[in-house]
Amino acid sequence: MEHRTSVTGAAAVPSRPTTSGPRSPAEVREEVRYALAQARRSRRREALGGDDIIVDALLVASELTTNAMLHGGGVTGFEVTLEDQEVRLSVSDRSQEFPRPAEHVDERGFMRPGGHGWPIVCRLARDITISELQAGGKRITAVVPFTRR
Repeated sequence: MEHRTSVTGAAAVPSRPTTSGPRSPAEVREEVRYALAQARRSRRREALGGDDIIVDALLVASELTTNAMLHGGGVTGFEVTLEDQEVRLSVSDRSQEFPRPAEHVDERGFMRPGGHGWPIVCRLARDITISELQAGGKRITAVVPFTRR
């Protein structure tokens, strides 16, 4: 299990000790908040974006984790890395199946619940990389910039 928190381009942020990967989207959001709080102590607040950007990073982390739990066989790794102008969020799971947009309307024309997480990630992230892992499964890395496009 991989579960790391790190910062590049600034003072290192220690990761909090854990025995396994995150068990819920709430734990992932807490790790992102912790990394941002630690980085803000060593940088100017403005350099890490406004509150709306932080909310975007929390939402992307939460959606990636939820998707890994619902569709990927569970979270096998999580990492948050802060760089000068962006936050990089990586979530690994057990599935090699890549995400795809869900149909929101069923065969009778009724709206289906769910299926909105991946489009949210695609909308808020600047770059998304999906990598197959040697041990099986995949890692999805999404980059959320500290400034709006």
